[in-house]
Amino acid sequence: MADGKKMRSEASTSGSAGNSGRGESVVVDIGRRKSTCGYCKSGARTSITHGLWAHSLTVDDYQALLDRGWRRSGCLLYKPEMDKTCCPSYTIRLKASNFLPSKEQIRVSKRMQRFLDGKLEVKSSAELIGETEASKGSCCSVNISDKSSDAMDLMEVDSEGKEKTHQFIDSLSNEIDRAVELCIESGELSSDFHFPKASVKRVSPSKRKLQADILEDLIFSCNIAFQIAATLRRTRKDVVVVKSSEHGLGVNRDSSELSPKTIAEILVSHLKQLTESFGLSVRACNGHINFYSATGQVCFDEEIGSGSKLKTPYTADKGSNGHSKKSCGAPQCQRLRFEIRLKRSSFDDEEYSLYKKYQLRVHNDSPAHVTESSYRRFLVDTPLVHVSPTGDGAAPWCGFGSFHQQYVLDGKLIAVGVIDILPNCLSSKYLFWDPDLAFLSLGKYSALEEIRWINENQMHCPSLQYYYLGYYIHSCSKMRYKASYRPSELLCPLRYQWVPYDVVKPLLDRRKYVCLSDFPALQNEHSLLPTVFDDTMEEQLNHFVQDASGDAFVNEDEMAESDSEDSEDESDSEATGATSVESEDADLSDLLIGLRGVRLRYENIRHAFDSSRRKLLDVQLQRYVRVVGTELSKQMVYSLV
Repeated sequence: MADGKKMRSEASTSGSAGNSGRGESVVVDIGRRKSTCGYCKSGARTSITHGLWAHSLTVDDYQALLDRGWRRSGCLLYKPEMDKTCCPSYTIRLKASNFLPSKEQIRVSKRMQRFLDGKLEVKSSAELIGETEASKGSCCSVNISDKSSDAMDLMEVDSEGKEKTHQFIDSLSNEIDRAVELCIESGELSSDFHFPKASVKRVSPSKRKLQADILEDLIFSCNIAFQIAATLRRTRKDVVVVKSSEHGLGVNRDSSELSPKTIAEILVSHLKQLTESFGLSVRACNGHINFYSATGQVCFDEEIGSGSKLKTPYTADKGSNGHSKKSCGAPQCQRLRFEIRLKRSSFDDEEYSLYKKYQLRVHNDSPAHVTESSYRRFLVDTPLVHVSPTGDGAAPWCGFGSFHQQYVLDGKLIAVGVIDILPNCLSSKYLFWDPDLAFLSLGKYSALEEIRWINENQMHCPSLQYYYLGYYIHSCSKMRYKASYRPSELLCPLRYQWVPYDVVKPLLDRRKYVCLSDFPALQNEHSLLPTVFDDTMEEQLNHFVQDASGDAFVNEDEMAESDSEDSEDESDSEATGATSVESEDADLSDLLIGLRGVRLRYENIRHAFDSSRRKLLDVQLQRYVRVVGTELSKQMVYSLV
């Protein structure tokens, strides 16, 4: 009897020893899960993940799981089986102190600052109708104009009119890039290519009547269709699927058969609704994408890519007299009150209302799917055991755990970032924001703020260094923005080593599933890798690379949430394929098992099961050790009941 008490005491303390008294992790192994893919939308159950349900999870254990390719959605932990799933998802992170913002990221930050200073004018569509050209040499009027003294920080220009023209051209180029992404999503263009960015050019006055009706002016033109056609021709083996119902073309035509003229027509079909709603017409002309105006006025947003409607001034809640308290964006507006609040994860009515508004308008969800229960399960529930600050630098002022970062403008909630703050990182989980403020690019702005938060708090908690952006899917064009936060690293799915994104990008351009940690050795053998890999190089790479299939996009946590409701689990008798170097049978004796409230090592209870049950349990535990690692399997509690 004394021995039994001693065994129970040893087992109970062993679970928390590795976590410095920060609680214990208790998980249930769900096993392999097959579901439809939210990225490539293949329709088949091609997304393959391994799942754990966490009753509780220490921040130290979750940090270790992140560094093995896991993520969480509520209390569900999931990890893609990289060599089998249709869309391999690589964990991506950034060392905050090394962050080098791009011009676009700097522009987003400065635009927000000018907005808060009341120096960013946001005009309504009514104000834009009939507006004349701002100055000589300008053929457009944008609906966001800078009134600040540092308005020239975006570019060096000779006049305000030229600056506005430049802003508009950049915006229109971005919108064509969005049209290319839509073509990839719909299968009209292959996702296996990295297409060049569009560049819109202003047409000189002498050519404005060319190829246009007598009453229309040809203002802008773009030759992106020629560049895409050239990219497709370089690799004849790839296939582009074109919608036959819309374009009269056969399915699965060879990519080399797509002419610039055809590509231009496809892109124009995605651009027409957007441009015509603003009094602008777009046509495909012998491979060129041409933009015409019957009035000589072009009334577009500075950032058309954020939506297809004219932006209207953001207005705060109305007062009792029925008038708005503040029209935030008018030049006469005083500086706005803006604050960022950090609170522990919990349900909040105002947050939920903003979430519903965001899901309905940005993601076009049906009201029936945006319920309080699904919101709680997705973004409020968390298994993380909160760690309070100790004042000794071991944790930041807020402690460790799950948090909601609220962005508040003049007392009104405009965005919420759902994050986990862990011993080594801030892990970004989800962001929802007010669609009325789409022109502020709040997604990019919140990422910049989260990086800034890490740098500020690293002084008080030195271990806090990294910004985890979730999963990066190279085959998904809409996920590639994550790599723009430089210099980023990707986690090797086989050896769990961090590899610079810029180093492995050429290989990811060729294959979806890559053993990233093998690539530096290959690069040393070939100091100068060719831009286009020939057959010899491809044979050399075959030793390191495995093929997979898949394409496009949905938010990773939304996908995990839907998977939890629409997936089928594999039977326990089917072992999960090994996705790490720990492929040999592991020693199961030190596994920490939870059974009827008791914590015991597997070697002490193995004899309690009959041979058939023990054999099945051994298979389950071997699978579990492979996906979480030997060390974690010794300190997390594997719950049997």
